[in-house]
Amino acid sequence: MALTVPKPVALAKDEHQRLVPQIEFDPAAFDPWRIQPVRHLLSDHPLLQLEALTALGARLEAAGRIRTHANDATAGTPFNNAPDLHPNTRSAVDTLSSLREAKAWTSLLNVQTDSVYRELVGMVLDSVQPLVEQRDPGMCHRAGWIFVSSPRTVTPFHFDKEHNFILQIHGRKRVYVWDHRDTVVASELARDRFHQRHDRDQLQWKESFRERAQVFDLLPGQGAYMPSTSPHMVENGDDPSITISFTYYTDSTRRDAMLHKTHAVLRDLGVTLPEVGRWPLLDGATAVGVQSALALRALAARLTGRAGAPGYARFAQVGM
Repeated sequence: MALTVPKPVALAKDEHQRLVPQIEFDPAAFDPWRIQPVRHLLSDHPLLQLEALTALGARLEAAGRIRTHANDATAGTPFNNAPDLHPNTRSAVDTLSSLREAKAWTSLLNVQTDSVYRELVGMVLDSVQPLVEQRDPGMCHRAGWIFVSSPRTVTPFHFDKEHNFILQIHGRKRVYVWDHRDTVVASELARDRFHQRHDRDQLQWKESFRERAQVFDLLPGQGAYMPSTSPHMVENGDDPSITISFTYYTDSTRRDAMLHKTHAVLRDLGVTLPEVGRWPLLDGATAVGVQSALALRALAARLTGRAGAPGYARFAQVGM
C-alpha cells in the first residue's frame, strides 16, 4: 500500500540555523533507522532541470561517472550487471537530450565531484545536518546521485551502504523500500558480504517481496528517507523522470558496517554470530574490540609515516 506523505513541518530559522532546510521532515519524529516520507524544496532548482543536467552528463561521462542501462531491465536484473546485460549505447548527452524516446535509465554518479554540484550537495546536506545529528551524529562522506529516466524504466532491486534522502524533481515514480533488518528480503549473509566486498550477489529478487515493502508514489516535491542497506526498487511512470539522492555516512552507519564486516570475516573462519542488532551487548563488545584494533593500526601507520584515508571526510571520494 502507498504511504501518505505528510504536510511539510514548519522549521523555524534562528540565529543558530544557517540555512532553511531544503528537505522537510519532523525532527522530533526522525529515526535514522526507519524508512519515512519527506518533502523538499528543490523541484525548481536550476541545476536540477534537464538542460543543466545534460551539460553535467557530458562532464561526468568524460570522467567515467555515468551508469546507464536500457529500459528492458527488470526488478530482478542483477543491479551490478544491468549496464552489461541491457546496454544503452547512446551517449549521456544523446540520452538526456531525447529522454522520452531514449528508453534508458541513466545515473549521474558522485555529482559532488563536479565543482558546481558539489556546492549543491553541500548546501542541501548542511541545511539538514543540525536536524539529522540530533539523532544520528557524525555526518560525513556526503554524495549526490541524479537519476534521469525515460518513461517506464526500472531501477533493479538492490541496496546501498549510505543513508539516503531520495527526492523526486520531475515526473512520477513508485519506490519500493524494505526494512533494513528484513532478513526475508535480504539475508544477514547478504548484508555481511555487501559490507565486506560490495557484493550484491546474495540479494535475489522475488515478486512476493512487493507485499512486504513500504511504497512511495512520488511526485515533484516529495521524497523518502531510507536507512543504510534498505533494499529498494524503483518503477518509473509514463513520463520522463528526474530524481536526486543525497547520501551520507554517520557514526551509526560506520559502526553497522564494521560489525557486518567483522561477521563476514568470522563466517570465513567458520564462526557465525547472531544477526547484527539482535544481541546489543555482543555488538557493543565486538565494536569496542574492533575499534581498539583499528586505533592501534592507525597509530602504527602514523608512527611509520603512512597516511591513512580521512575517517570523516566532508564529501565522498570517487570509488568509495
